[in-house]
Amino acid sequence: MSVIKSKSPLAIAVLAALSTSAVAQTENVERVAADAEKMEVIVVNADFSNIALEKVPSSVTVIDSQQLQDEGAQHFEDVLNSIANFNWSGGSSRPKYFQIRGVGEQEEYQGAPNSSVGFIVDDIDLSGIGMVSSMYDMQQVEVLRGPQGTQYGANALAGLIYLKSNDPTDVFEHGAQVSLGDDDLQTFSGFSSGPITDSGKLLYRVSLEQHSQNGYRDNTYLEREDTNGRDEFTARAKLRWYAADDVQLDLTFLHANFDNGYDAWTLDNNGFETITDKPGVDAQKTTGAGLKATFSSFEKFELTSLTSFAQTDHHHNYDGDWANPDYWDSKQCSIYDDDWNVIGTEPCVYDYTWDKQGERKTVSQELRISSNEAGRIFNDSTDWLMGLYGMNLQEDNDLYSEYNGWPDEVLQSEYEATNYAIFAQTDTQFSNGYVFSAGVRLERRESEYSDSNGDKFSPSENMWGGHLALSKPINQDHNTYLRIARGYKAGGFNMSLPAELADKKEFDTEILYNYELGLKSSWLQGQLDTNLAFFYMERRDQQVAASQQDPDDQQRFILFTENAGSAENYGAEIDFTYYATDNIQFYGSAGWLEATYGDYQYKDKYGNVVDLTGREQAHAPKFTYSAGMSYVSDSGWFTNLNASGKSDFYYSDSNESKSDAYTIFNARVGYETQMWSAYLWGRNLFDEQYGTRGFYFGNEPDLDWADKQYVRFGDPRQLGITLKVKFM
Repeated sequence: MSVIKSKSPLAIAVLAALSTSAVAQTENVERVAADAEKMEVIVVNADFSNIALEKVPSSVTVIDSQQLQDEGAQHFEDVLNSIANFNWSGGSSRPKYFQIRGVGEQEEYQGAPNSSVGFIVDDIDLSGIGMVSSMYDMQQVEVLRGPQGTQYGANALAGLIYLKSNDPTDVFEHGAQVSLGDDDLQTFSGFSSGPITDSGKLLYRVSLEQHSQNGYRDNTYLEREDTNGRDEFTARAKLRWYAADDVQLDLTFLHANFDNGYDAWTLDNNGFETITDKPGVDAQKTTGAGLKATFSSFEKFELTSLTSFAQTDHHHNYDGDWANPDYWDSKQCSIYDDDWNVIGTEPCVYDYTWDKQGERKTVSQELRISSNEAGRIFNDSTDWLMGLYGMNLQEDNDLYSEYNGWPDEVLQSEYEATNYAIFAQTDTQFSNGYVFSAGVRLERRESEYSDSNGDKFSPSENMWGGHLALSKPINQDHNTYLRIARGYKAGGFNMSLPAELADKKEFDTEILYNYELGLKSSWLQGQLDTNLAFFYMERRDQQVAASQQDPDDQQRFILFTENAGSAENYGAEIDFTYYATDNIQFYGSAGWLEATYGDYQYKDKYGNVVDLTGREQAHAPKFTYSAGMSYVSDSGWFTNLNASGKSDFYYSDSNESKSDAYTIFNARVGYETQMWSAYLWGRNLFDEQYGTRGFYFGNEPDLDWADKQYVRFGDPRQLGITLKVKFM
């Protein structure tokens, strides 16, 4: 079976497309024919064994560079809806709070970093701050579902997102890209790669991207269109040095500066017209570096060292009253006597600002040794690896809120956590093709927290996780597996709680057991590939994000995390790729999820007990789905159509606010040659209005603070053009 996958070369101008020579068309046909001679093998980089996707005994989705290019993905936000049983919370300018199979965070307004979903870019850990995730020059996106207890520990209770950018090449190649669109969208990108020395032992790759747009919000009060704007710069650099025949050093640099606005909420839920007088900020500046050293000189094993450092300055600010003094002055608010009887009205006065600035530093070191062919044990049947891991995270935050011109004091906090871990894994080949994998990780976490309110915590705990997996090829086209995994998420603490919530000061570690049965198949002589998984998850001491609005001070919100007993999540997911002809490819995914609370009750702001036992968990849609088609003609014309959607889901753990179901359609058409390409594209073509985050509380004093649903919407229809050029 021959398979065509257009490589979408870079382009510089649409006019060039109109003057294409027959030579360029011939070159494109020859390129396509050459690519048809081989089938790409996708390797999962996040797995320590670096094995092929079809052999990984776990549910994994890989979005390769071809799909990223075909769909024109600019940011991780553009592809995450293609991942089955995956969701995100739109409480920020770019997605950074994720949920896999219903497990994850919806926000982090205060407290210590404690992620359920790991987020790693080129081996640099950005868990909890993953908004700086440009897709330009990206090799592939990997999403591992279920706890990754053996390999990644406490930050991967629900799973892991791993972004792998392109590596340096041993031949020179350079490219540039320009995208222009409505909403004043402008994206300028470029890369350069090749050898630094004539010997070819020192290679480099550099990629840059500058992206900006207004953010699809019109602030009618300030008469501005850019209060929710995006101003995002990303730079990556890689050096690869073959220091010896058996020594390879890979040095990675990352710098991202996202200086975005945040003006996304409205009182009337109209979506895209705001009236705030103090538009917010959602900024993140991250600088990171990673060094991977691989030593293959040992007789029976290979030594790998991973060192990483990242420093992040982040700033999140919003206008909490979502309006302006003139608006509130035009409203009438009730006046109460000492017994809360209404005795009259007066013009409303409401002005609320929330601001959080922080600095995070992480340093990590991992050493692992893995057997080579000569180092296998038990009669050459078993590969093995062992490793040590250490990470130090420090985060300082200044949290400030101001109500009606009377500022509260800035809450200054300092947090430090150090994790140590030892892990091991064996993979044993038995007769009849059976492979048994076993892994375990022991982790120690020590942390300290203090703040200017006098809260101090220093929890420490020992945790463990791991997996058992048995896989077997049914025949050369089908491979099945059974996997049991144990994951964990560290316990923690809640600061600045009132006396009536003193028993909520600390919460326990969450444990997750995942049972999974999967089948990875190739059908129709290799034309159709499918990955199918069924899973059952048992969550013990589930951590939930709770909140209360103080009934005596409606501007005061009490946020805390607590345990909700046990819960059960189960369902299935499938990915497929179908090469219908040499020129047409279909692909897609579907997820089914049943995620409900176990025994969980909470008290609302009036002290009433609310029972959520048996209710669906937050940000856990029952159905997720996506489908796409790419076509490239022999003469170079290209088309991609794709759609994705979700069923409805609850926005929060502590109220009944729900989203609506939605489906989004995208398209991309263009012309490709070896050296340049040009495309017209559209996202959300039918201008679907869909919610990404919702709250249910009282935020309008003229309504006597009556509870109401407020929804933040995703981007509306976007149209644009992209031009690419490539130099060899």
